[in-house]
Amino acid sequence: MFAVVKTGGKQYKVAQGDVIQVEKLPGDAAAKIELADVLMICDNGKVTVGAPFVKNAAISAEIVAHKRSDKLIIFKKKRRQNYRRKNNHRQDYTVLKITGIKA
Repeated sequence: MFAVVKTGGKQYKVAQGDVIQVEKLPGDAAAKIELADVLMICDNGKVTVGAPFVKNAAISAEIVAHKRSDKLIIFKKKRRQNYRRKNNHRQDYTVLKITGIKA
């Protein structure tokens, strides 16, 4: 059994026991959360597709940790114009462990 869930503007294919990285979510580590924006559920070949979401479906998950991604360097340059800009960016994310899929 797997499901497609939407969180943080992205879609993730999840199954029970999976560990995924999503955009930062509120909550402490070891807290239980529910993701209600389920787009599709597949249960042994039986597919249920929502319009846009599946009714009464939810994904239960546990927050494992809050982390930051590797540093990303943004460098802009225009040749022969003495124009150079350097910035850095580190995105926050949350590590989730999927504990159950409720159809």
